[in-house]
Amino acid sequence: MLRKIIKIDEEKCNGCGACAKACHEGAIEMVSGKAKLTKEDYCDGLGDCLPACPVDAIKFEIREAPAYNEEAVLASKKAKEEEKGKLPCGCPGTKSRTIKRTEREDEENTLPVNAYIQSRLQQWPVQIKLVPVNAPYFDGANLLIAADCSAYAYGNFHNEFIKNRVTLIGCPKLDMVDYSEKLTAIIRNNNIKSVTVTRMEVPCCGGIENAVKKALMDSGKFIPWRVVTITTDGRLIE
Repeated sequence: MLRKIIKIDEEKCNGCGACAKACHEGAIEMVSGKAKLTKEDYCDGLGDCLPACPVDAIKFEIREAPAYNEEAVLASKKAKEEEKGKLPCGCPGTKSRTIKRTEREDEENTLPVNAYIQSRLQQWPVQIKLVPVNAPYFDGANLLIAADCSAYAYGNFHNEFIKNRVTLIGCPKLDMVDYSEKLTAIIRNNNIKSVTVTRMEVPCCGGIENAVKKALMDSGKFIPWRVVTITTDGRLIE
């Protein structure tokens, strides 16, 4: 049938994923770092995704497309709601838990109220998806590629890991993209001196480590690198 439906300009799309989140019907998905209209019959033609796009990559067009399938959309939403109570992909890292600190730990880490802790971050942006491949700060950089939870789990993260490094963060479970292509381009096109990866102990965090391994191999360069694993209660494992 002939109807109004969205059209995504892939050349303009920056892979931020805002449109996919704004699409309540689930018609848009992120594929290889780009937004795709993967289910035309899920698109209701109302365009909640349009104002969410920061680069104006989405427009309306009138063309032949399957009719909007409200029944399928409702069934999909119901299935997603039922999944919320389960552990995604069976990953134990999503299980809720409370981390108890001893009184001695609290005393040792107590600082005066007016104490100032210096940030060690030396560049912006930090999200893997947003950082420019040829940013000037990559030249001669020691690169830190961090699972975004790691900075919250390890208290001295700025001083031990961010200091004197260019920092990139991401979460493959939430972003649902393959970081390896972007990381390969960064490593291949810049003089990177070393790579440090920080990840959490949970299995789903292995995605960021695997992406870095693939990027290093695909870049064709031999660069010193290491992986540091952080436990959910803030201990380091190397």
